Amino acid sequence: MTSPTDKATATAAAEHKVSNFLRQIIESDLAKGTYASRRWAGSPGDAAHHAAGQPDPAKIRTRFPPEPNGYLHVGHAKSICINFGLAKEYGGVCHLRFDDTNPEKEDTEYVNSIIDAVKWLGFDWAQMDQAVGQAQGAAASRDGSAAPYQASDYFDFMYRAAEALIEAGHAYVDEQSAEDMRANRGDFGKPGVDSPFRSRSVAENLARFREMRDAKLPDGAAVLRAKIDMASPNINLRDPAIYRIRRATHHNTGDKWCIYPMYTFAHPIEDALEQITHSLCTLEFEDQRPFYDWLMERLCEPRTLPDGRVVGGLLAAPSPKQYEFARLNLTYVITSKRKLAQLVNEGKVSGWDDPRMPTIVGLRRRGYTPESLRLFADRIGVTKSDSWIDYSTLEGCLREDLENKAHRGMAVLDPVKLVLTNWAEAFGSDGYLEDCSQPALPHSAIAEGQTPPADRRFKIGKEVWIEREDFEEVPPKGYKRLFPGNVVRLKGGYVIECTGCVRDAAGRVTEVQAKVIPGTKSGTPGADSVKAKAAITWVSVADGVEAQVRLYDRLFMDAQPDAGGKDFLLSLNPESLKVVTAYVEPSLAKAQPDQKFQFERFGYFVADRADHVAGTKPVFNRVTGLKDSWGK
Repeated sequence: MTSPTDKATATAAAEHKVSNFLRQIIESDLAKGTYASRRWAGSPGDAAHHAAGQPDPAKIRTRFPPEPNGYLHVGHAKSICINFGLAKEYGGVCHLRFDDTNPEKEDTEYVNSIIDAVKWLGFDWAQMDQAVGQAQGAAASRDGSAAPYQASDYFDFMYRAAEALIEAGHAYVDEQSAEDMRANRGDFGKPGVDSPFRSRSVAENLARFREMRDAKLPDGAAVLRAKIDMASPNINLRDPAIYRIRRATHHNTGDKWCIYPMYTFAHPIEDALEQITHSLCTLEFEDQRPFYDWLMERLCEPRTLPDGRVVGGLLAAPSPKQYEFARLNLTYVITSKRKLAQLVNEGKVSGWDDPRMPTIVGLRRRGYTPESLRLFADRIGVTKSDSWIDYSTLEGCLREDLENKAHRGMAVLDPVKLVLTNWAEAFGSDGYLEDCSQPALPHSAIAEGQTPPADRRFKIGKEVWIEREDFEEVPPKGYKRLFPGNVVRLKGGYVIECTGCVRDAAGRVTEVQAKVIPGTKSGTPGADSVKAKAAITWVSVADGVEAQVRLYDRLFMDAQPDAGGKDFLLSLNPESLKVVTAYVEPSLAKAQPDQKFQFERFGYFVADRADHVAGTKPVFNRVTGLKDSWGK
């Protein structure tokens, strides 16, 4: 029976979000009370374990189950936002679970990086559990542990489930060679051939499976297979392997096991033990759904014990259901773990957190914010059809997030010195310095009732740094910046009139010269007494600070660098990183690592979270320009 609370939860969530097929499925299940009878014992477990628990305070349960064998990337960020976001919307809980069934690839380095990435994105599984319990007037949804779940903690039950399948005649030990198994599997146009070991008795299969467990068979000598249908048009149902022998030390269970479950067998069981309601994954798992459902039916159905007694299923009903959505295909990006590892191992990038990498640690170091990635995931939506999302969409979400919160600042990236030749005449001394100020945020970025941040303060003196492109001795048509005889404003400072330049022996401009026009300082009554055709950014030689600025761009030149089997390395952009020595105003030099700014006229930059040292070693990364200019 559906409770009024369930209906209200579904209605409230629907009113605030654009609908998609996943929301429609969840809302339908809530309205029908599909999972209303579930119980939850505070921790994962079998049917008997949960039967002793309380009614589940979580309306739905989703999960994010990464394999800890690499760093998460932007595609994982989408999945995190979907699974945690939907659970939060509908009064549910999302489990973080490490799918660590492969002993040879897992590493605690990756475990820690995944935990950090999920929390950085703004999601906390433990807090979500507590909030759900409080909202329902019940105890916390979990047993108090804040640690993520681990699939390897379920190995004992998985083995028990495997023996139950053997006892019910649903699994057998196959000792064909890998080559024979592959050949006998058939293909899309030809049915498979039964293994000669398929007709073994239950007793023989149990004995042989226990020999596999007890390390009496060498690696690769045998596998446990589900007994389904070797003629099935779905190749994934042609007696898939569910256990294999592999002598390897596991990062969590050590050397306890020498047999390990296959992912397709482990994944549904993990979901069921955790009482997951909606198992959301990407489309490449669609063909595996029939096996998911087959396994859940076998393990949830009542069983007849050897002594003739009939008992309930090993796993609680109703069982989880799997639903697939399209993975993220982002232009100018690759998300293959193997290929990303190749970039790192071959030194094409500086590491997994290189700001050009699509990994979450790379995006974070580049300057992307959790809010921008959540906005991106929400904006691109959820569909069942594959499509390509242009990289500019991701950049646009970042600009939208930073526009009203990134403090402004002036930086000169390609500096040439500007000398105000009449400074002493105007102010009495070549060494005279005058205070200037500019708002940290424009007025339009300050919300009503919000206190604006303190103004930025800096000096102006006889010498300042300007952009080299802001001077042309012979200006092209329409050029409004510095050239002999033209008048411009130093932004936040004085109006000046250009008088000429100094060149070195090679003809390169080494100094631009101008005269300051007294009484025209910004913010004073005479500021508008002289009309300037342009305003240029600058940094004073007196208090400007030298900084390293890393101008990052897209890592690949091709929108689909590995499409059609192309060698993605041939598409690497040789201009994806330029490092320049710049000068920044004092407020920027004092920035803390990971602090974001808008460098006026240039775009958004971040103080590098690894290399930047406030005040003594400023290092900034370009996040993105003020507008999309790629390829223009």
